[in-house]
Amino acid sequence: MRPLPVRVLLVEDSEVYRSSLELLLGLEDGIDVVGAVATGDDAVALASALHPDVALVDLRLPGMSGTETTTALRAAAPQTAVLCLTAEATERERAAVLAAGAVAVVGKDEPLRALADAVRTASGAPDPA
Repeated sequence: MRPLPVRVLLVEDSEVYRSSLELLLGLEDGIDVVGAVATGDDAVALASALHPDVALVDLRLPGMSGTETTTALRAAAPQTAVLCLTAEATERERAAVLAAGAVAVVGKDEPLRALADAVRTASGAPDPA
């Protein structure tokens, strides 16, 4: 019996990066991108409705920051694991987002395979390989 795919919500303000990541993660075995939004407010609303397994949240979002979004997601959808995605972060920013409830911080420069593995690990799903 094949395990259910990991349901992922992407939260990224760059439309090009968000669309690219949605496409590339969607090609990965065992991962289903169920939503992609640009703001923290939209992420909280969609997570409450869709109940994704993992939310992949950019650290630096306009309006509600990635740390604030993580806190709100953990309150609204406690079953959803949050992975923070960032191009760069200070140690203070990393510590803050982890304290807010993110399970890990992943660099935007990581290979797709590493990002997909981080998503699977956050959800508790086995690697399909």
